[in-house]
Amino acid sequence: MFMQTETFSNYYDLLGVNRESSSGEIKKAFREKAKLLHPDIAGSGQSEAMRKLLSAYEILSNPERRYEYDRAYSRFVKKAGFNYRVWLTEQDDPESQAKLIFFELLHLEEDQAIDVWRKNGGLDFHLDKYLDKEDWMDCQYILAEELEKRGCTYEAFMLSTAVLAEERRRPYFKIFTAEIEKFIKNIVKQKLQRQVDKETWIDCMEIMMRLGFSARDEKRYMRSMADTLEKLRA
Repeated sequence: MFMQTETFSNYYDLLGVNRESSSGEIKKAFREKAKLLHPDIAGSGQSEAMRKLLSAYEILSNPERRYEYDRAYSRFVKKAGFNYRVWLTEQDDPESQAKLIFFELLHLEEDQAIDVWRKNGGLDFHLDKYLDKEDWMDCQYILAEELEKRGCTYEAFMLSTAVLAEERRRPYFKIFTAEIEKFIKNIVKQKLQRQVDKETWIDCMEIMMRLGFSARDEKRYMRSMADTLEKLRA
């Protein structure tokens, strides 16, 4: 069956397209692969394969996301040899562990990347100490997205806001910055408050106030912070 006997090194391989493929070709390839993963054809055990397929399509069908993926992959992976994953796995120094996290994220092994990240301390493992700025920003944002998909909203918030703070200081993502801003604002609006205590929510609002959002947004975050402080005093 599709994906049971094959391994894929990147999103293009997974969809069976090349790096020059048009958006129409990518959509067509996705639909063809998705049909093969239908339960009537592939059985009921292909949910992980479908998740990976959807992730690949989500990235490659979005021009800004595709540009960032191509930039990160070509910069980080092409300098590595065939057995780079094996070599990184055998190392126990923090720099190699950070590079392994990024390598796994770029090769559709998001769960393994998160496992490595957690084993090294999670939020206490500062990837920016061990990766070049560009690699760190790409790695940390992709990691934040994957954590958010798994319901780890606070961790996703902390990672992504650190990336945005650096972007404000020295722009790197540029055209993609709006996507990061939207990601963070959606987390705050839809999920974060339900998953943290009141004191942590206040801390999060203070972070949002420092990130250079619009005056209207800042007023909303300040009001939420004030309301929460009142509840704490009650």
